[in-house]
Formats: sequence, structure tokens, C-alpha cells
Amino acid sequence: MYISAGDQLLAPGGSRWVGLARVLVWLAPWVLLAGAVSLEATVPARYSGLLAIFVAAPLIAAPFYRMRYVMIVNAIALIGVAARNAERMSVGSSNAITQISTSFAVALLTVLINRVVHRGYTLLGSAREIAFAAQRAVLPEPAERIAGLEVAAHYEAAQAGAFIGGDLYAVQDTRWGVRVLVGDVRGKGMSAVAAVAVLIGAFREAAEQTSSLETVAQRLDRALAREAAMRRGEEAFEEFATAVFAEIPHDDGTIRIVNRGHPWPLIAYADGALQEVATEDGSLPLGMSELGVWPPQSQTLAFPQGAILLMFTDGVTEARDAQGVFFDPVASLSGRVFDAPGRLLSVVVEEVRRHTAGAGEDDLALLAVRRP
Repeated sequence: MYISAGDQLLAPGGSRWVGLARVLVWLAPWVLLAGAVSLEATVPARYSGLLAIFVAAPLIAAPFYRMRYVMIVNAIALIGVAARNAERMSVGSSNAITQISTSFAVALLTVLINRVVHRGYTLLGSAREIAFAAQRAVLPEPAERIAGLEVAAHYEAAQAGAFIGGDLYAVQDTRWGVRVLVGDVRGKGMSAVAAVAVLIGAFREAAEQTSSLETVAQRLDRALAREAAMRRGEEAFEEFATAVFAEIPHDDGTIRIVNRGHPWPLIAYADGALQEVATEDGSLPLGMSELGVWPPQSQTLAFPQGAILLMFTDGVTEARDAQGVFFDPVASLSGRVFDAPGRLLSVVVEEVRRHTAGAGEDDLALLAVRRP
């Protein structure tokens, strides 16, 4: 996607300073041409320095403007150089021929630059569309309502321009209740994306077939370890991931949680109370069972009407400000009431951005489920 100013194409940007630079780049060719034309009337004819200004304007326009505007800038520059030499009564001189030839060569060069750059824009746009499609295939957006529960999700990849990284979430309605997964694969890049695909696929299958939430976690553990063993020595593959699982039975007003080395979720109640779902017992992340066996123990908590389960990755809890202080979601959300899961996620994301001044360094994935 390109950001345009009128019919001119400019490089995309996100900050105020980038936006200012974009405007200056857009104005630069016209300012240079206007200045050169004005100087023609005041600078003595024996000076030839105006050629550099007439040449600079098309070169600046070439990567950022559409072709027709590049041609307009070139035409003005060529007319300016020709008029300058006509005033000096030296159109036939070697110096005049050199200047006019240089202007024509620059005009041809700007056309080539424009075509190459805009072809790159086209290829980049296609790549972004493919990446977006891959994200939807690997990490589809959950429905807003699942088995009577309200659901909202938010994902941001840390890598600029990326659509997907190593964080994941999934929601599945089963006969035992609605089951939820939020996880974080070690590392980034395509190996992390491959691990995400393995985990989500295994979760979909295990959630439908397994009555125990602990067993669902163990099935994902085996799936990740099996895939890592198959790929070892052939290609890079991330071998472990942290994850937290939740199961919300359809009608009994409770929720069960299993944690595999992941940041603990929060439950925001309708009266503004906030509970961190944490215990002293811990379990190894998925894919690390060879280091020992710590069977995960599920917790059962009250999940009444109006309560919202908030699950997130360490992009939230490890977000730091300029002084290196970590973001504290408990302190940020305590005492606040939210009537929709999407509203809760918006507040958390905004608070994290404010805390880091927009300089977060990790992927950010959040999922919220509300019992209406």
C-alpha cells in the first residue's frame, strides 16, 4: 500500500516526522524548479550553475511521483535549460550542447528510475497481500460470538510491515465448552510461523477429541516435539512455545485454566475487580518435555456474567518504557469496568503504546472472552 499526495506516490510512514519529510519530498521538485526559473531572470548569463538545479528536480521526483508528473518536471527542466542557453546566444556552442544533452540523459534516467521503483512498489504490494492472506489462513480472526460468549482478538507483529510472527491464538467450541489458546513461539521469522501453524492445527484437533484440558496441552506438546524432530537437520524450526489454555463450560459459570510457562491471564469482573490467575505451581513450555515432567494442573475459577477473560503474550508484560520499567497490566486495569471485550483490548493496546512511546520490540497478541 502506498501513501499518496494528490496523484503523487510517496513512501509510507507512521510518525509525524516521517509525514513532514514526505511533504517536503513532494514539494522539493517544484520548489527547485520555481527557484531556478526565478534565478534565470536575475543571474548573469555567464553563470552555468543553474543546470544542477534543473537536473536535481527530476531526479528527486523520479522515485516518488507518477510517470506523468515526472514527465512534466522533466519538460519544465528541459525548457529551462534550453531557454538559459538561448539567452546566452550560444545554443550551438559545445557548452550549450553539453548542458542540453545532460538534461536529456537525466530525463531518460528518471524515466528508468520511475519504472524500476514503481515495479518494486507493485511487487511489495503483492507480497503484502500474500502475507495478509497467509495470516488469515494461519491465524484467522475469531468470530465475535461463539457459543453465546463475546470474543475479541488483537494481533501486532513487532517486525515493521509484517502481518504475522510467533504469537498465536485460537478459539474452539466443543462439547466440553469453549476452549481458548494463546501462545508465543520462541523466535521470529518463517520458522516461528511454521510452529504457529503446527500448534493451531493440533489445538483444533485435540480440543474436539479430548475431554481433559491438561491432555489438550500435552497433545500440543507432542505435536511440537514431533515436528521439531522431523525437521531437525533439514531446516530451522522453533522447538518450544509458551501457552495458556482456558475452558469455559457452557452453563456452569466457571472457567478452567492450564498454563505452560506463559504469562498468567487476568479476569476482569463486572464490578471492576481484577483477578490475576496465578499459582506457585509451574509447568514447562510446550516442546520441552524431554527436560522433565511437570504435569500441568488446571485451576477452576468463578466466571460469572459480565466477567471478561484477558489472555495475552509477553509483548504486553515485557513492554518497557524509556527507563526500562515493565508495563503492569494489573495496575493499569484495576478498578476499571469494561462492557465489551473489544473495548478492553483497545485500552490495553493503547496503554502499552503509551508506556513504550510506540517503540515496542515484541509481537503483541491479546484475546478477550466475555460471558454476557
